[in-house]
Amino acid sequence: MILALLVGVSLLPPDTSLQEVKTASALKACVPLLYPPLVTNDPDLPGIDIELLRAIAEKMGVSLLLSENAAMGRDFNPRNWNLNRAQCQVIAGGVVDSEQTRSFLETGPAYSETGWAVLSRTPVDSLLGLNVGTLALASGLDRIALSSYLRSQKIAATVVTNPEALVAGLENGSLDAGITEALLASRLAAQNNWSVSWAPSELDRYNLVFGLWKGDITLKRAIEAAFAELAEDGSLAAILARYSVAPID
Repeated sequence: MILALLVGVSLLPPDTSLQEVKTASALKACVPLLYPPLVTNDPDLPGIDIELLRAIAEKMGVSLLLSENAAMGRDFNPRNWNLNRAQCQVIAGGVVDSEQTRSFLETGPAYSETGWAVLSRTPVDSLLGLNVGTLALASGLDRIALSSYLRSQKIAATVVTNPEALVAGLENGSLDAGITEALLASRLAAQNNWSVSWAPSELDRYNLVFGLWKGDITLKRAIEAAFAELAEDGSLAAILARYSVAPID
């Protein structure tokens, strides 16, 4: 049995994922078109994930090549994003460390926690009877679970399509509260001096990660080493601080 195992291992294709990055002198990453604050269209503040990818590529001594993919924002199932190795070696912009994600991808180290969060001008104890706006830009969060929760609480929710509409609704009073992804909610709360809290415990929380292809262990180890350096030298905390992202708790 041991001999058969050794022979089987010897027949496996070698993991050349890191060598391919080094040979091309470039790290290729797929990201959604827009997912603030992880991916934005602001050249001065391009997004947390974009800055992290740039820092990781710099640590590895290669350039960063970004490939935008609109499918990444449509749902929370990575299998529906139609990505392949030719497009990217890293997948970023709202990838969460869930069982579903791990069935499709390797996951890198966690760098923040996310989930659905409640945003309001003043603290609210309950959403019952309130006018609630929902902003579901996040591809990594379970929109079906959110919808089921809102129905179970008999909350008549209004769908908004961008952060500006959510802020405007809260400012003019047409919305009593909003529900959106936690990092975005934290940033909007800091910018407007509003209240933010986690959504009820029925809605899961996840760690934010980068995705890699199954079997790309050498590349995964290199990214983990780069993350460790970014955490140690304070770069990771500095990037999060630039986007006014603070732990909700």
